[in-house]
Amino acid sequence: MTRMPTIVDVNILFLNDANECLFLQRANTGFRDGQYALIAGHLEPGESIEACAIRESKEEAGVTIAPGALEFKLVMRRDSDTNRISFFFSCREWEGVPTNMEPHKCSGFVWAKPENPPAPTVDYVADALVQIRNGVMLSDFKNG
Repeated sequence: MTRMPTIVDVNILFLNDANECLFLQRANTGFRDGQYALIAGHLEPGESIEACAIRESKEEAGVTIAPGALEFKLVMRRDSDTNRISFFFSCREWEGVPTNMEPHKCSGFVWAKPENPPAPTVDYVADALVQIRNGVMLSDFKNG
C-alpha cells in the first residue's frame, strides 16, 4: 500500500470587535487568483502549528500574535490533487494593524462577517466557515 504524502496548512480567522473576519484577495499566485481566502500558509519542517500561524500572520498581515492567543476551530482533510490537512484557528487579539505585506500575492484585505464572506470565496474556506459556525471540529472536503 502506498502512503499519501500530506501537505499541512494553517488558516487564521482574525476577528475584530464587530465580529468581522479578515479576508484577503489572492492575486498572481496561479491558485484561485481573484478569490477571497484567510491569512494562511504551509507548515514548514520542524515548525509547530502555532508557530506557523504566528509566522504567516507576521509575513502576510504584519501583525504579531502572542503564543496562546489562537483558538482552535477546525481541522479539515482536503481531498484534491494532493492530500491536504488544513487547520483553522480564530484570533481576537494581536499587535499591529493588519497590512498587506505581500502585494505581489494579495490585491487587498476586506473585513466581512464570516457568515457572509465576500464573493467569490475559495470553496474550502467557505465550507470551513460553515463547519465552524455549526460547531464541527473535524471535516472532510472534496475539491471539485
